[in-house]
Amino acid sequence: MDIKIKKLFSFIMIVAITSVLTIVASGLRLPALSLPPADDIPEEILRTEIITAARSSVDGKPLTAAEYLEQQSRLSAVPPPKLDPKIRENIFLLRIRSALKSVFPFLNF
Repeated sequence: MDIKIKKLFSFIMIVAITSVLTIVASGLRLPALSLPPADDIPEEILRTEIITAARSSVDGKPLTAAEYLEQQSRLSAVPPPKLDPKIRENIFLLRIRSALKSVFPFLNF
């Protein structure tokens, strides 16, 4: 019987201490930790800023907006094909053959 009383007393003490700590902690009125600092610029304002500085995608050097556009236009130009047209045609036919074999596996061609 003595052990049951000790367990009941320790349970009541744990409940009382937890309740007191909860009440004290809720009354402290600590600032919310999830809010950003007051001097932080909101993302909505940052999105409206016009970015005029850029970095080169080739070597990472800083570029102006005009230099960046010029570089992107040069990089987007398609270089002339370096393969012989006959080889390109053979590769194209092999790709068609591979696609047809996946659809019609029972054909031998």
